[in-house]
Amino acid sequence: MSSTSDPIPLARTHALWQRACAVMPGGVNASARHNPALGHPLFMQRGQGAYLFDVDGHRYVDYCMSHGASLLGHGPPAVLSAVQEALDMGLLLACETEIQVEVAERLLALFPGMDMVRYACSGTETTWHALRVARAYTGRYGVVKFEGHYHGVNDTVGFSHWPDLALAGPADQPHPVPDSAGIPPGSAELITVLPFNDVEALERTLRERWGTIAALIMEPVNYDSGGIVPTPEFLRAVRDLTRQLGIVLIFDEVLSGFRIGPGPALGDAVIPDMTVLGKAVGGGMPVSAFMGKREIMETCSPVGLALHSGTYNAPPVLVIAIRALLDEVVRPGFYAGIDALGERLYGGMREILARHGIAAWVQGVGARFGLLFGLDREPQNYRDVARQDMEMMRRFHLACLKRGVYLHYISPHHGYSSAHTMADIDETLNVMDDAARGLSI
Repeated sequence: MSSTSDPIPLARTHALWQRACAVMPGGVNASARHNPALGHPLFMQRGQGAYLFDVDGHRYVDYCMSHGASLLGHGPPAVLSAVQEALDMGLLLACETEIQVEVAERLLALFPGMDMVRYACSGTETTWHALRVARAYTGRYGVVKFEGHYHGVNDTVGFSHWPDLALAGPADQPHPVPDSAGIPPGSAELITVLPFNDVEALERTLRERWGTIAALIMEPVNYDSGGIVPTPEFLRAVRDLTRQLGIVLIFDEVLSGFRIGPGPALGDAVIPDMTVLGKAVGGGMPVSAFMGKREIMETCSPVGLALHSGTYNAPPVLVIAIRALLDEVVRPGFYAGIDALGERLYGGMREILARHGIAAWVQGVGARFGLLFGLDREPQNYRDVARQDMEMMRRFHLACLKRGVYLHYISPHHGYSSAHTMADIDETLNVMDDAARGLSI
């Protein structure tokens, strides 16, 4: 249970991993926590602000940030204080409280066109519920998604998140490739996978199949392929065609929500029919939500016939964390600070890579970014990103880890938090300069 490629001493991590492998498959509780660059997961002792501290005593400037959930940093005081307030209410309750109503009102005020909201716990279950509601509303069952977009590990849309191109078919008509074993073959009959930013393929497919399609779901910023943004022409086509054909347009903002501003990633450029939130919305707590137009959301029981229920939906201890997040992101200067950090980080990375003659594309959008080795131009879709040099990425990530900067290898996106400082960014850039020097030798 050891790895000779470890860039730093990790004796206690290896001991814990051995114990974990005896009681948990792979020694992890989420597949993404296994780090292929190391050959094993890291075991952390704690997180504080912009930093992670592992069980072997090493401190890292963190650019995973709980895979995007910790926008305010690890253990943000505002969220901890709010959670303590809710703990005094009795922890779970499994009842409605005033907090759910207040937070719903505040969320809807930030997301144009959204009239009603329901809460859940994870992004996976929230996308699943949103799609069920869209199917109940339209009376259709087909779903359109885009290659390279990720919507959780549910069987409905668990296809073509990061497919092997040998299995993925032609670029303009991708085959749906299951993300996991165990997804029923019949699920593929209800999913249509399209290339992102391809107006012709979008229009052709929607007009041919509109009578079977309930919903089109997409990341408005495709962070799960490194931060790809939609072209204005493509975005207009998505909205116009779904509206014309009676298809429910769902923006999956589990990762993109609050990343660029206090609300939707694209502002009010395009208003979807439904929006799904998770990750950052809870300030590090496991809570999610789906929102939509009133006529769609009232498909939910007890008003309509689409069942959405759960013992752990909206306990005060989770929903109050959303309130704390909202308090922070609407503070004057919050996003000015986020943008200043990004300007320094992204500009610095580009300068370092160019100076060392390393071909890599820095795709920074708000507080998250892709660092794509082997690319020399802005990617437009998943197939562009799939050309990246994974071995160079692995070497760079390990070199950064050795020097105290944590970039999670298996993730195509990285990010910082409001707890990061300019000093953290400068420390990071110094580390990356050393790491890049090693790559260019």
